[in-house]
Amino acid sequence: MLSNLATRDVETLLHPYTNLDAHRSIGPLVLERGAGVFVYDTAGKPYLEGMSGLWCTALGYSNAELVEAARVQMGRLPFTHLFSGRSHDPAIELAEVLKGLMPVPTSKIFFTSSGSEANDTQVKLAWYYNNALGRPRKKKIIARQRGYHGVTVATAALTGLPANHADWDLPLPGFLHTACPHHYRYAEAGESEEAFSARLAAELEALILREDPETVAAFIAEPVMGAGGAIVPPRGYFPAIQAVLAKYDVRLIADEVICGFGRLGTWFGGEALGMAPHTLSFAKAVTSGYVPLGGISVDEPLYQALVEQSRKLGTFGHGTTYSGHPVACAVALKAIEIYRRDGVVAGVAAKAPRFQARLAGLAEHAIVGEASGIGLIGGLEIVADKASRAQYDPKAGVAARCVAFAQEEGLIVRFLAGDRIAVCPPLIIAEAEIDLLFDRLHRALDRTRDWIRAEGLEAAPAR
Repeated sequence: MLSNLATRDVETLLHPYTNLDAHRSIGPLVLERGAGVFVYDTAGKPYLEGMSGLWCTALGYSNAELVEAARVQMGRLPFTHLFSGRSHDPAIELAEVLKGLMPVPTSKIFFTSSGSEANDTQVKLAWYYNNALGRPRKKKIIARQRGYHGVTVATAALTGLPANHADWDLPLPGFLHTACPHHYRYAEAGESEEAFSARLAAELEALILREDPETVAAFIAEPVMGAGGAIVPPRGYFPAIQAVLAKYDVRLIADEVICGFGRLGTWFGGEALGMAPHTLSFAKAVTSGYVPLGGISVDEPLYQALVEQSRKLGTFGHGTTYSGHPVACAVALKAIEIYRRDGVVAGVAAKAPRFQARLAGLAEHAIVGEASGIGLIGGLEIVADKASRAQYDPKAGVAARCVAFAQEEGLIVRFLAGDRIAVCPPLIIAEAEIDLLFDRLHRALDRTRDWIRAEGLEAAPAR
C-alpha cells in the first residue's frame, strides 16, 4: 500500500523516464535529505548515491559553501538577464573562469539552463554558421547510435536510443547516426580495439560521402557515452574519427555534459581520450547539480560569423530567460573554486585505480559479461552466457531487477538499455565508500543471479 506522500506523487506528477503504468502501483522512492555521498528517504534509510543524482552531484550533498553562495546571491541580485546587452558580475566572472579552463580555443561562453539546451544551441549554431558562410546545404548533423544528447526536439533527434524516438516522430530529417563505439558488443571476432576504431572511422567516412560532404555540418559525441551504457570508446577512436572530420570540414562538437569537471580525472573528458573538438557543451557538474546551468564554448571563427550576422540582421536571435542566471553562476563559481582548492580533479585520478579495480572485479560474476570504465564512471553488462555474450529477453528486465535489489541494499545505481548498469558516484567519494558501493552492488548481482535461476530465465533467441 502506498504512503500518503507516494499517493500524492502518483496523482500529481508526471515522471521522466519512468514506466508510468508500473509507477501507479509501485510508487516513488521519496528522498528528503542528503549529506556527502548519501541520500535519505522519508523513513530515514540511507542510500549511497552511486549515480551522483543524474551524473551531476559531483561535490556530494548539502555542501555548505554552495548553499551559502546561492543564499548570498539570492539576497544581492536574485535575477536579471543577459538580453539586450545587460549583464551582471557572476556571469562575467564565470565566463572568464570557464574560458581559462576550456581545453579548446574559446572566444566566448554562451550560457543555457541545461545540457539539452546547450546541445540544442549547438545544432542551431551549426546551421546559422553555415548560412553565414554562404553554405546553406551544409546542415546535417551526425551523432552515434546509443549516444545521448538531450530531449528537446533537436537533441532527441541527435540521441541514438530507441525510447527517445519511438512514437515521438523522431529523428527529424537531417539527423544521422553512425555506429556505436562499443568494442565488447559490436566488434567482430578477433578484431582489436584499434582495428575496430579504424573500421568505425571508415564507416563514418562512407556515410559522409553517401550524404555528400557539402551537406554535413557537424559530428557530436560524448567522450564516454552516458545513458547509452557508460561506454568507453576503444583505443584510437577519436584520432581516427577526427581525421575523417577534418578531411571533409565537419565540425566536432564534444558533449561534455557528463564527463566535464573532473569525472575522468581531467577537467574535461575529451582531454583523457585524445578528443580535440571545435566546441563543447557543458552542464551538470558545473554547479554540482545544485542549480540548473549549462552552456557551450564559442570559438573565434564562429563568433566572428555571429557578429557579421548581427551586423546584417540587427540582432543575434537566440537566447533563453535563464541564460546566465546570477544564482546559478554564483554557485558555479564556488563549485569551480572548490574543485581547484581541494584538488578534486587530481583526487579523482588518485581514486580511479581503486574504483576501476573493484569495477573490473565484477566481470568475474556469473551474470556479468563486461565491467569497464575510466575515472569515476563505469558500466557493466548483464549477460545470459559469457562465452557467446547472449543476452536475456529485454522484456525480462534483468538489469532493472538488479537495480531494484541494489536499492534494497542501500545503493542507488541506474539501469540502461541493453541490460547495462551505470555507476557514477560523487567525485568526493572516499576509498572506504568505494568499497561499500561495490560490496552492495556485488550483493545485488548475487540476488539477481538467484532470481534469474528461480524464474528459469534463458538467453533470448539469436536475432
